[in-house]
Amino acid sequence: MVDSTRIEELLKRPLYVYDLPLELLATLTAKSGNEPLIEPTSEATLKDSEAAAQESAIANSTSCALCNVSYHNVQEQRSHVRSDHHRYNIKAQLRGNAPLDEIQFTKAVGELDESISGSESSESEEDDADAGTDTTLTALLKKQAKLSESNEEDETVAKKSVAKNPLFWLSSSSLPSNKSLGVYRAIFSTAEQDEPDHLVDTIRKKQLTPVKARTSKNQVQAPTTSSPHIFMCMIGGGHFAAMLVSLAPEIHRKQGGIEDRQARVIAHKTFHRYTTRRKQGGSQSASDASRGAAHSAGSSLRRYNEAALEKDIRELLADWRQMIDSAELLFIRATGKTNRKILFDKHDGQVLKQNDPRIRGFPFNTRRATQGELMRSFKELTRVKVSEIDEAALAAAAEAEAAKQKQDSKPSIPRPQQQKPKLSKEEEAALLHTSQIQALIRRSKVPALMSYLTNNSITASFTFQPADSPQNFRCPTPIHLASNLDAPAVVTALLVRAQADPTIVNNEGRTPFELAGDRATRDAFRIARHELGESRWDWTAAKVPSAVSKADVESRAERERKAAEEEETNRRKAGLERLQKEDAERAALKAQQAQRPGGRTLGAVEKTAAEKRDEETRGMTPEMRMRLERERRARAAEERMKRMQGR
Repeated sequence: MVDSTRIEELLKRPLYVYDLPLELLATLTAKSGNEPLIEPTSEATLKDSEAAAQESAIANSTSCALCNVSYHNVQEQRSHVRSDHHRYNIKAQLRGNAPLDEIQFTKAVGELDESISGSESSESEEDDADAGTDTTLTALLKKQAKLSESNEEDETVAKKSVAKNPLFWLSSSSLPSNKSLGVYRAIFSTAEQDEPDHLVDTIRKKQLTPVKARTSKNQVQAPTTSSPHIFMCMIGGGHFAAMLVSLAPEIHRKQGGIEDRQARVIAHKTFHRYTTRRKQGGSQSASDASRGAAHSAGSSLRRYNEAALEKDIRELLADWRQMIDSAELLFIRATGKTNRKILFDKHDGQVLKQNDPRIRGFPFNTRRATQGELMRSFKELTRVKVSEIDEAALAAAAEAEAAKQKQDSKPSIPRPQQQKPKLSKEEEAALLHTSQIQALIRRSKVPALMSYLTNNSITASFTFQPADSPQNFRCPTPIHLASNLDAPAVVTALLVRAQADPTIVNNEGRTPFELAGDRATRDAFRIARHELGESRWDWTAAKVPSAVSKADVESRAERERKAAEEEETNRRKAGLERLQKEDAERAALKAQQAQRPGGRTLGAVEKTAAEKRDEETRGMTPEMRMRLERERRARAAEERMKRMQGR
């Protein structure tokens, strides 16, 4: 009899599909129908109402109710919260769209032109990739919104169809009835997936003997290409990562004689090229196809890098041809036409073919293409999932759901809908004037604004409608809005030409002057006080400081400009004198060294390229340095392209 306590101890550590303990392997049985019980990780997705009720029955602190997933620990939950899948569902919920599960989200992203850059990178790379990621999520949200609005019948049919569950579920007679084991469907061949009744026998045949790790670098290890192995690669956003990993685990001995099983990587390689348009998203080739070819130095560099990345990837695949041909499965993530063309387009020495039955997609969401992400994906694919549910809670949840559906199916008396009160012509006109005036102020269209007020006989103290709306709470009048937007030209026109009242306060009790955010806007109020006179308005109540003429403001600005120029001249002069002094000291040192017998002294070290660049840019402003650096990079890119073209 198998010791159930022993199996419980085994379940406390991760289980590897290809090296299961004999005690557990002997008692495995396939569950009838292979219906999912829960989603132990972000990759297992519930598809029907029974599974959904089950999920709600076992929800805990390490689950995500929005994405309908649960996790073993807090670390996995935190990783999910930072993922693009969770970010998309948050934005979809705010827009009123239905959230997507992992499989639906991965399929939807795959239909876009560029992949979503992940998170496992340096901070600088993340900053560059954030904009591209946000652009992709926005495009996906728009696409999903259009699909949901365009054809409701197709959406109904899609909801009725249920995709294959990504996990096969098993049970064991030595385990409690509320525990189940899951393995990914993708690690089985097509023929093996079509015979779920022989699932346990297939798993037993896949068991492999572990390989001992080399104890020294000089120890000869048996060839690994003949052992069972798989090929994995990811490409997207200029990043490429590929790996050949053996399915037989490798045993490492730790201190104290403890054996540790680790994955044995046969070969791995990563490439990265600058191919995506920073802060805009998308590849350069996709931009050229939609907008036409650009002629900037950056676009030329991205085109060159796309060609170089394609060349590097195809050369690597050609070098690995023998190992790829002998691999049992090929796990590939290549979203977008450009990336799939690099891998599957017909060319001399083609290695990967799109109709290869060994090709699999990753049945879960992945991040940026790195070696670490490939290793994480390999562990996720080959690790046995353990789920634990309460059968009584599941049955109660199913009964409650059935009762709710039965109650909803009963005919109910329709309640009369409350119709919104119809607006009068005056109210409709006020709403129209509000939208037009606000648009002109935001665009600083002073002549058009003055013409609109005159032609429609509207005073400058017009109150925006509806008065209780959030956007009109802080800025109820045109002069409030112009001051809040820091538009001095509009403020001057409203006060001097349209005679706007500066003493009106908003719902916060603040005058238009108190909303001004810059000096130019505040000066506009003071100039208006000078031109209109002290008797026109109660300027003290309007909180406007003492009057100042336009000439005084311009004179002050001219003085400040001259002072700034003088300060800059003095700074440059001091820098030039410092450079001349350093050059004189350097020349004197060289002359002194030349007079010494034996030539150059030990301390006379030739300057590095970085030191020479620092000397060239010394005394320059930051803008001049940036301009010089861009010119250097552009010239370097042009030289590389000329060498590529054989000029």
